[in-house]
Amino acid sequence: MLRRLLRRLILARIAAAEKDLGVPLEYCRFMLRVSLRASFKFAKFLAVDEYRRVLPPGPCYVARIVAVRNADCGTCVQIAVNQAKKAGVPAELLRAVLDGKLDGLPEELRDTYRFAEAVLTANGEEDTWRERIRLRYGDEGLIEMALAIASCRVFPIIKRALGYAVSCSAVAVRM
Repeated sequence: MLRRLLRRLILARIAAAEKDLGVPLEYCRFMLRVSLRASFKFAKFLAVDEYRRVLPPGPCYVARIVAVRNADCGTCVQIAVNQAKKAGVPAELLRAVLDGKLDGLPEELRDTYRFAEAVLTANGEEDTWRERIRLRYGDEGLIEMALAIASCRVFPIIKRALGYAVSCSAVAVRM
């Protein structure tokens, strides 16, 4: 009986998250159907994924978009864009990030984009960009950016492993 109640509560939270994020979360329903315990463990991870205290929304979401786009070409990128818009990041900046048009970004967001790219590709430029990030946002901001880059990649990997990331889709940036 308790398990049934917990499942209903979690299903309600999944439905609310779908509405908030603007994309289906069918893989979460699958996890819940198969393993309540795994669903609880996964929910704990969300606290890491959502953590942001000192990092402004722009740099946080630019890092997330660059990182998740490296691992996904569909709904996970759309989620990051939707979250960025809700946090107040202007649509024109999001379009520039998605299109890789760094000239359309302010310096702090160009640095963020390049740092995230350097981390993801291990291109040897991490130290240079890391220092620029640290100088701008401090060690705590650097930690938050590292968490943003790493944590958002978990979702497309889980979806792909479970068979729920099977096609690409266009990412919409609406005003």
